[in-house]
Amino acid sequence: MSDAAKQAKAEAKAAKAKAKALGPWYKKKRFLALIAIAVIAIISVASNQGASPTSTSDADGVDASASQTQSESQDSSSEEQEVATEEPASADETVSQKNARRSAESYLEFQAFSRSGLIKQLEFEGFSTEDATYGVDAVNADWNEQAAKSAKSYLEFQSFSRSGLIDQLLFEGFTQAQAEYGVSTTGL
Repeated sequence: MSDAAKQAKAEAKAAKAKAKALGPWYKKKRFLALIAIAVIAIISVASNQGASPTSTSDADGVDASASQTQSESQDSSSEEQEVATEEPASADETVSQKNARRSAESYLEFQAFSRSGLIKQLEFEGFSTEDATYGVDAVNADWNEQAAKSAKSYLEFQSFSRSGLIDQLLFEGFTQAQAEYGVSTTGL
């Protein structure tokens, strides 16, 4: 095989790798794996909420479910207080806006997103542009931190030059300043 043929083959392979790296973020394997994990977590939580306590008696013949119910009511009141402090949503938040906000929070727990990328993801799920935008803005995410996480994530799987990684983050929807900040945190 001649040097020219080897070089052409290497250039084709490099072009294919670059096209894959610059492809849509929602088609990447790690994104799909995170979606699968999120779905499993949601199903697990939903199935645990449906469980009901059964009545049992302890050695003294006292109904354990009564004491369990009392302790659960104390626990649930403290949980309600925690939830009330965790969710800074306004009282006039619609159900769809609440769901969009909660979905945005869930995505940000598992993967880094740009503001526009997260809005697009919520729209892909079926939220209106207004509800998706509301949900993303309501989480008050630090987009510089998200850019840093995204840059770090890319470098775990692939090598990038500084300018190449900035371009990738720009493609994902980060602003120029956010992309530069994110890449600078990696040492590039």
